[in-house]
Amino acid sequence: MRLYVETRIRAGIATVWDRSQDPALHQRWDLRFGEIDYLPREPGEPQRFRYATSVLPWLKVSGTGVSAGEQSRPDGTRTSALRFASAHPLSFIEEGRGYWRYVPDGESLRFLTGYDYRPRWGRFGRVADRLVLRPLMGWATAWSFDRLRLWCERGITPERSLRWALAEASVRFAAVAGAAALAVSGALPGPAAAYAVPGVLAVAALALLLPPSRRTPAARRCLRRPPSRSAAGRAAATAPALLTTLEQP
Repeated sequence: MRLYVETRIRAGIATVWDRSQDPALHQRWDLRFGEIDYLPREPGEPQRFRYATSVLPWLKVSGTGVSAGEQSRPDGTRTSALRFASAHPLSFIEEGRGYWRYVPDGESLRFLTGYDYRPRWGRFGRVADRLVLRPLMGWATAWSFDRLRLWCERGITPERSLRWALAEASVRFAAVAGAAALAVSGALPGPAAAYAVPGVLAVAALALLLPPSRRTPAARRCLRRPPSRSAAGRAAATAPALLTTLEQP
């Protein structure tokens, strides 16, 4: 199943394009990548790049990709497509392809992506991908898109929004941990002790369901499916024209 993520950003297309296409800016907001670097190229060649992600403090998994550049339409829509692959034995993703679309819509911009990949490690990899990696990748993409939106709309830098997110997560965790500690401590009086477990569950539910701060990135603010079949068709129609120019990963 192809992954799809879309957000609306109240900013100009030039701003969103620069912050998603410039490797130095892209790696600041995208949770999936720790490093993105363009590789040297000859005039007329597609742009190749190297990416890396830290899976442990001392271990990085890297790969390479190639970008088809961009395709523009008279209505101002811009699309870029790419292919990527990793030969690293610890990389869960063997190869994949995808696209980015920038669609002006009144005072806002629809920024969306669709991508798919082939997991490594045979049957085990396919099962793990379906149950764990693909949902995690979809969440990380959506969270990162909202992080970019906050940067473009409100000037909240990716580094600052990450600090807000970590602080908010810590407060929520502390609330649940405090409720659990109180429940098992025996400090509650008799009548209240009967409601200790339901109370902990209620606090945990609130911690999960309460809306995040407006300064905190949240994957739930993004669309995870195309808004309509026609929109999906238009997105799918543009990217392959660019992807056909990428015969080598």
